[in-house]
Amino acid sequence: MPLLQSIVHRLDPTLDGERLTLTAAPQSEQAAPSDDSVMATLVGALNDTYNTKPKGWGRFAEEGEQAGPLAMWLRDYLAGDKSFAELSVELAERLAKQLQEQLSVSGYLVFSHQRQGDTETLLMALVHQREGIGINDDHHAVPAAQLNTSQLTLAARINLTQWQSEAPNAQYVSFLKDRGGKKLAEDLVTLLGMEEGVDAPAETRTLLKAFSDYVEKEDYDDEVSREKTDTLVDYANEQLRRGEPMTLEELSGLVDEQQPKAFYDHIRNADYGLSPEIPPDKRTLSQFRRFTGRAGGVSISFDSHLLGSSIEYDATQDRLIIKQVPKQLREQLTKKD
Repeated sequence: MPLLQSIVHRLDPTLDGERLTLTAAPQSEQAAPSDDSVMATLVGALNDTYNTKPKGWGRFAEEGEQAGPLAMWLRDYLAGDKSFAELSVELAERLAKQLQEQLSVSGYLVFSHQRQGDTETLLMALVHQREGIGINDDHHAVPAAQLNTSQLTLAARINLTQWQSEAPNAQYVSFLKDRGGKKLAEDLVTLLGMEEGVDAPAETRTLLKAFSDYVEKEDYDDEVSREKTDTLVDYANEQLRRGEPMTLEELSGLVDEQQPKAFYDHIRNADYGLSPEIPPDKRTLSQFRRFTGRAGGVSISFDSHLLGSSIEYDATQDRLIIKQVPKQLREQLTKKD
């Protein structure tokens, strides 16, 4: 992941504890060299942590109260009319004003412009410092402050390549959206001047439901069902690792290479209301697994999240209890000759 630009500023509360102040990087240090291996390692660690966190998604608001100056600042930077340092200071100052009541968010603001493959992104992350222990040249234990890259409370990332492509309805802005940080998430939306779009957990759940319906409709055997489930989960996790959304057409081609449009057509024909691109939600994916079994003329297949709700397993009697029988099966069972 080539690091094109990076810089670090600091946010601190004033002595009276009433507002946040910005300490910008010194002029001589305002642009870390792109070959700074330590900074590249830091940014890589932040991206890895960011990819695993719950996020909100959206795009820049083009008009109205939601619209902000960030889109214009980015255009100036990418056109060469504004330096990366200037862009980061403007963003940091705007953030400090936006978070005046959130004094606990003090720490180091890391900004980076990076490229992975054909995709360029801009990352902004607030990193807290924690006290640790190191060993000095005399082999003595000494206090050693270090950045806590595994715990982020405020961060956002913009897919610059997708934004510049001007694809309709593309969700190219993401931001941390943890349940305990609702106010921070709202402030980030305001800072970024964006309108929130796709609900990643809900969209991921709907996609998994569509996949389950597709597997049942096609009546695949147990082995094929497991293979296709693994394909979906592997693709979703890879996109999660890359910090990119799942594309329905691409996923459809992976699920069935012989009929690459089959799963996509199933989704569209059944009208699940899914967006063409879906940000994967790690928590939802981690709970997804299919239980399958076939023996003695009986074939059973269901999603793991149904176990304990509409389906129960009595281990003492080795009995599976289905509380909500599928409509099609119920009609067959109750049909009179």
